[in-house]
Amino acid sequence: MPEPSLVIVLPVFEDRESACRLFADLAATFGQAARLVVVDDGSVHAPLRSEDLAAAGIDGAVLRLRRNVGHQRAIAIGMQYVAEHMANVPRIVVMDSDGEDMPASISTLLAALDDEEVDVAVAQRKSRIESARFKLFYAVYKSLYWLLTGRRISFGNFMAMTSGALRRLTSMGELAIHVAGTVLISRLRWKPCPIDRGPRYAGRSKMNFVALVLHGLKGLMVFAEDVLVRVGAACALVASASLFGALAAVVLKSVGYATPGWFSVALGVLLIMFLQTGAIALMTLLLTGIARHAVIEPSDYRILVDEVESTGANRDG
Repeated sequence: MPEPSLVIVLPVFEDRESACRLFADLAATFGQAARLVVVDDGSVHAPLRSEDLAAAGIDGAVLRLRRNVGHQRAIAIGMQYVAEHMANVPRIVVMDSDGEDMPASISTLLAALDDEEVDVAVAQRKSRIESARFKLFYAVYKSLYWLLTGRRISFGNFMAMTSGALRRLTSMGELAIHVAGTVLISRLRWKPCPIDRGPRYAGRSKMNFVALVLHGLKGLMVFAEDVLVRVGAACALVASASLFGALAAVVLKSVGYATPGWFSVALGVLLIMFLQTGAIALMTLLLTGIARHAVIEPSDYRILVDEVESTGANRDG
């Protein structure tokens, strides 16, 4: 079999129908030039098999995990598997398996990697098939992300990278928390590529509001120290203003300019503001410590892989 020039990492959870359609589309687009690494994230009702790849006419490996670990960690496991077993492949693509990341768009990402100054090419959505409420929340999230981290995030998991970038990312424990955030913190040279988002092949997205909020918070966890510094600075500013206000209230009271009841109300409100800023700073510090200690070592991925099934060209790998 010819040596592949491209490896595509795909996380799948209870979405076999969409995944099989994507396998067929990828086979039609790339043929034997590509290998798939499919991470079955603990599917129970519709687990994937290597026969699904063979039926689509494309080679690859199916990594079935012992349990559901979440979208981001599943991607990290697939990338770590590629770094260990397919280190010589020059180009690696990460994409979702539901059809919203279209196979036809991969060529745009790969073309961006032809520039020697680009390590990672990421997909920026030109259009989204989403509700107005989702777009509003996403705009608010991006603004908060910039405010708390000092960085702008405008891309997700659909990306292409060089083998050198793969090695760097898989050496970072943050990869299992938030893939896009890890690209930002890695200091790799990344380039955005405007790409349309396609419709799902089948079914409905399993991402609900709670899951989306959790995903957004994990993106902040990658920059825990940056968030701590910015929140701490904001708390210090508010605390200083509270102390200054309290001092002014005491001065006004002492010279007789305070109306009856005003002094006690103002001083109480300012004291509550001061205590709240201290509590927020302390909670941020504690969460930062938890986030840093929760980082997963790259080698830990093996304990989550229950079985690896490969098609013909990959059976010896």
